[in-house]
This record gives sequence, C-alpha cells and structure tokens, in this order.
Amino acid sequence: MINTYDILETIRMIQDECLDIRTTTMGISLLDCADTDIDKSCAKIYDKICRKAEKLVEVGNGIEKEYGIPIINKRVSVTPIAIMTGISGGDPVKYALTLEKAAQTIGVNFIGGYSALVQKGFAAGDSELIKSIPEALASTEHLCSSVNIGSTKAGINMDAVKLMGETVKRAAELTKDNNCIAAGKLVVFCNAPEDNPFMAGAFHGVSEPDCVINVGVSGPGVVRATVSKYPDYSINEIAELIKKTAFKVTRMGQLVGTLASERLGVPFGIVDLSLAPTPAVGDSVAHILEEIGLEKCGGAGTTACLAMLNDAVKKGGVMASSSVGGLSGAFIPVSEDAGMIDAARCGALTIEKLEAMTAVCSVGLDMIVIPGDTTPEVISGIIADEAAIGMVNGKTTAVRVIPAIGKKVGEELEFGGLLGSGPVMQVNTNSPAKFINRGGKIPAPLHSLKN
Repeated sequence: MINTYDILETIRMIQDECLDIRTTTMGISLLDCADTDIDKSCAKIYDKICRKAEKLVEVGNGIEKEYGIPIINKRVSVTPIAIMTGISGGDPVKYALTLEKAAQTIGVNFIGGYSALVQKGFAAGDSELIKSIPEALASTEHLCSSVNIGSTKAGINMDAVKLMGETVKRAAELTKDNNCIAAGKLVVFCNAPEDNPFMAGAFHGVSEPDCVINVGVSGPGVVRATVSKYPDYSINEIAELIKKTAFKVTRMGQLVGTLASERLGVPFGIVDLSLAPTPAVGDSVAHILEEIGLEKCGGAGTTACLAMLNDAVKKGGVMASSSVGGLSGAFIPVSEDAGMIDAARCGALTIEKLEAMTAVCSVGLDMIVIPGDTTPEVISGIIADEAAIGMVNGKTTAVRVIPAIGKKVGEELEFGGLLGSGPVMQVNTNSPAKFINRGGKIPAPLHSLKN
C-alpha cells in the first residue's frame, strides 16, 4: 500500500534530484512491410509506424501531466533496416528518409533501427546499409543507427570492425559543420540487446512481438542524494542503500510502462533500469562515484566503485519489475555526464580508464570526443578492443566515439540538449592498421560452448 511518505518522497526526487522517465520507446516490427519494390516497402513502413505510434506522444504527455512524472523522450525503434534492404534492394537511404518522415509526423524525439546485425558475417543488405549510414545520418535529424559486429556466441567479425571504423569517420566528416553529430547518432555493439529503449542503439529485434512498449528510467541524481546522507556508511551498507533506491526508481518505470501499454493497446515489454546521466547539475553517475569516496572519477578505485554501483542497481531493480531488460546498469557517456566532463577536462579520466570501466558497467565507450585526425584504423582498433571485452565477459559493450573534424586535444564540441558537450580526449595513435586489415574473424571464446 502506498503511503503519504512514499508520495512525498517521489515528489522530492522529481523536483530536487532530477528523477525522470528518460524514454518510452515503442518497438514496431516491419517484417510485414517487406517488399521486393523498395518504394512499396517504404510506403508500408510509413503507414505502419504512423498507425501504431499515432498516439505515443499524446499518451506520454497525458501520463506526465496526470501523475507529475517527467517523461523526457518518446521514441520509436524498428526492425533492423538491413533486413528490409536485403529483400527490396535499392538505395537504403530511401528507408532512412521514410523513417525521418514518420518520426516528424508522429512527433517523436528519435527513431532507431537503421541497423545491421553482422556478428557472423554479411547477409543481403548488410554491407549496403552500413556503407549508406554516413549519408543517411547526415541527411536526417531524428534517425539513429547501430551495427552489431560481435557476440559471445559468434565471435567478432573483423571485416565489419574495419568497415565501421571507416563509417564512423565518414559520418563525422559529412557533418563537420554541425559538430560531427552524425557520429553521435551511431553506435557499434557487441552482444546488442533486442529490447533496448535507449538511443542511439535501439532497434526492434526479430524475436520481439509485432508492437511493444519499453521504458527507460533514470535516477543518478536520486542515488547521489541518497548516498550523500550517509557519509559514515560502510561499502556494503552503501550497496544496500543503492539497491533500495533503485527499487523505488524502477517501480516508477513499471507504473509508466503499464499505463502506456494499457492506453496504447500494445503489450508492455521491459523496464531498462539504467542510470542514464544528463549534463544537468545533480544528474551525474561520476558524482555518485565521487560521493562514495573518490576524489575524482577516473582515479584509482573508480572501476571498483562502478562495479558495486552497477551490481546494486541491477539487484534493486529486478525486485521492482517482473520484466527487466535492455541494458540495465550504469551508463558512462562522457559528454552527457557533468561529472565525467569535468574529470576529462582536468585529465583525471582517460580513454584507457574508461575502457577498464566498461568491463563492469552496462555499456561501453560512449559519447567520447576524439581528435579529428584519428585514423579509421585506430577507430576500428578501439571498436575491436571494446568488442573483445563484451565477447569474453558475455556482456553488452558498445562504442560511440565522435571524431571532431578540425579539432585537437583540449578543444570541445558542443552538441546541446541531452548529448551535452565534450572535450576532445587523447587517443593512442600507434597504428593497428596491419591487424585491422588482416580481416577475418576472432573466434568465439571457449566458454561460449554451453550446450
């Protein structure tokens, strides 16, 4: 039973501690829109998205107004477009423009699924879609793209790794007059989840139902505020405190997802209980780590603190919802986290330390600005390193780096909004070109053989 204290506590979390629902994301299957004629396929896709998600924004706004719960983004994810391209042939950018038009019509913040799953190799439509990504992202505003290049079961597709290094660099170059934003809407995965509600990596997996609502919560500010009240707690007591806080945050996500599902007439999928920071003051994962006891995020002890935080969030969240999924942990996107921006600016946080942190958090190297003259081979090497962490540890990892064309270490890119701003970080420029150009595949680890 909900009591007055719980209600007042939730109001305080929303007003003072940046608690919000980061996104309600509708996943829509496009498999029934496939056609050998690309123009007919595009028409079917536009009609289905507009029909299914017609009231997504209206319902989200209604829940927000009725319950006083901020819902920051309303988004749509779709079946990986490479599948559609493989059936229809033709220029995949037509699909990109169709998705952009649909996003504008229904009024969502982002639409994801301009994606390909190539962990075991390239099928029809995959390489064509990947090569079109820079143009597609440069010519749209709301579209997001992702490519899965590895998995624990399949290993790492090194031909795809090479291609993605080139694709990230080209995407940045095509939008150099707009803060290289196309690279900020492109993520490269290992072990990509099919039900992720967060952008830029959201797509609607082929094993998902025809239409579903997934919810992403966010509460770094709430966790930090709670930890700050108990400066003398031991680490295990802090972990227990975070678990209880994550439970409360996730319950709110469960409520919103259930209401949205009922009002839209589609199944409720999952709550992604990730701590997703923003550039706003008081909404930082880095500041949680510093509240626990680090002088600065990036210093010795950072990985251990993050491991404890990530584990406590998961344990608290799974008790609050019958359907936890997506990424569900702690995000460490540098440009989107005020504390990480500060730590990167002063040199406390490096890419090498961030890579170590990705072994224990829920995603990977996220929203990191790198020098504009970084070569595609070095970007591919970063992708391969991160994918190896995901493959060996059986977890999702990802890379979203933005080559800042024309900028050097110490300068900054300003994206605005939830994407924030980021200092250009130093990258090890020793070339992995020979390794990357060998091509082929890194085999799956022995422990992937579980049958």
